[in-house]
Amino acid sequence: MSKTFRPWDVDQVWLLPPSIQDLVPAGHVAHFIRDTVRNALDLSRIIESYDEERGYPPYHPGMMVALLLYAYSQGVYSSRRIAKGCEERLDFAAVTGMQRPDFRTINDFRKRHLAALSELFVQVLKLCRAAGLVKLGHVALDGTKIKANASKHKAMSYGRMKEAEPKLAAEVHRWLAQAAQSDKADDRRFGVERSGDETPDWVANKQMRLEKIRAAKAALEAEAQAAAPPDGPPDDSGRTEPGSKPKLPDDKAQRNFTDPESRIMKTKDGFIQGYNAQAAVDSHAQVIVAHDLTNASNDQAQLRPLLERIRRHLARNPDEVSADAGYCSAANLLTLTRRRIAAYIATGRQRHGTKAAVGARTPKPGSLIARMATKLRRAGWRSRYRLRKQTVEPPFGHIKHARGFRQFLLRGIENVKAEWAMLCTVHNLLKLAQAA
Repeated sequence: MSKTFRPWDVDQVWLLPPSIQDLVPAGHVAHFIRDTVRNALDLSRIIESYDEERGYPPYHPGMMVALLLYAYSQGVYSSRRIAKGCEERLDFAAVTGMQRPDFRTINDFRKRHLAALSELFVQVLKLCRAAGLVKLGHVALDGTKIKANASKHKAMSYGRMKEAEPKLAAEVHRWLAQAAQSDKADDRRFGVERSGDETPDWVANKQMRLEKIRAAKAALEAEAQAAAPPDGPPDDSGRTEPGSKPKLPDDKAQRNFTDPESRIMKTKDGFIQGYNAQAAVDSHAQVIVAHDLTNASNDQAQLRPLLERIRRHLARNPDEVSADAGYCSAANLLTLTRRRIAAYIATGRQRHGTKAAVGARTPKPGSLIARMATKLRRAGWRSRYRLRKQTVEPPFGHIKHARGFRQFLLRGIENVKAEWAMLCTVHNLLKLAQAA
């Protein structure tokens, strides 16, 4: 007796069109994100930007927003890969209603509405609070380094710029002289259609590189001068005594030609060309309650802006805040004290199995840092500081490892800030989906 199998007729035509709800199982995150965008988010800023009736009707902005958020939740970030998903994946079809925008449309929409897309973070955060996922009992702060859309090998130090500029200028001058001498030969070779004195490509490339080096050198000098101390007060004759000579950049100061606003940063895996992405995470459900991004590798200056964002988003301060030694400073501890926030800030990195902190400061007895060190040391393993790692590290792990975001797609700090905001928004959306 032969086995009976289910029919497999790939040429069978459907008598009735399928429902969008039938493409993926009920309860799938694709349905949740699509319905959240349709029913719970205010997209008026995006929709109102379409004020002309001319031309072919564009794709619905709500569908495009839902598509981007869902694609990010699945670790798909490239516009080409998103467009491919619309053509090949049923979960993408459930979000778009089987529409298939091409990669240029997706990329243009993201670039055009980048600022509005980043502002969706606050709306999603408020939905998380309404669902009981945000308590603000304990909030942990941390930063993670993420690669920029630029190679660290495209950066040049100020010292190398000073050496390369005259050499490259002399080389370009010599080549231009050679090109001028060959003008008559070029006329005979190229005929009357061309003048024969066009700059050759090999000269233009050198000229372009020389211009980039000069522009980067001037930018570094401007930054160094802006950081110089101000002029002293005027003397009896009314003349101003300069505070110092014009300050030049350090020879090791670097600038990247591809993304000038990114910086060389040290990570546990070596040096990268990147940005420092910041997040404040609520310990109750690991919801990100504030985010920021900077091109400074040090975290000290980021504590106060994160606290201000929490206050602005949720209209109150957290009860407790924990952070690693990168955030420890007298100014930060004073800020937390004035805001009546219980602080748990490491004063140095502690090696396993030891009581002494490695690289810890030697604070003045009775200072805020000394009192914090005593507070953490006396509490030992029972200290609330133990919540820091288990609170803030998992969101970074989800974003960078589970969803595979290891490098920004955009360039320039403002664009990268908006991109980081979208990643944080998607993280909170998935937390909301788990609680639904």
